[in-house]
Amino acid sequence: MALGTNFVLLLLIGLTAGIASGMFGIGGGVIVVPALVLIMGFSLPSAVGTSLAILLPPVGLAAVIEYFRHGNVDLKSAIVVALGLFTGAWISAYFANRLPGSWLRVAFGVFIICLGIYMIYGALTDTSI
Repeated sequence: MALGTNFVLLLLIGLTAGIASGMFGIGGGVIVVPALVLIMGFSLPSAVGTSLAILLPPVGLAAVIEYFRHGNVDLKSAIVVALGLFTGAWISAYFANRLPGSWLRVAFGVFIICLGIYMIYGALTDTSI
């Protein structure tokens, strides 16, 4: 793949993840990781590590500022969750880097399927519609 093609594909992956992040609060694990693996040919550990590096600056700044401006950020809760996220990400990254890639792919697939089932069930049982 030519450098220009890689640049365009990577930019499109970023735009898609940015839109999903701004609208739904998702992006890294649901958009970026699968796209890097399936479209760009990254290994799963490389896609996860790259996704974490990608999301740190823009999500931590641009989207949060906009939500904060509209009074939609609970800073105390965010700090507590961030501490748990930091700790959990560190521990899981330690173990993930020691597992075979096939196990990570299976675990990721199961996670996405469970998330999808939960979302569909929630939408079908929502009585406020």
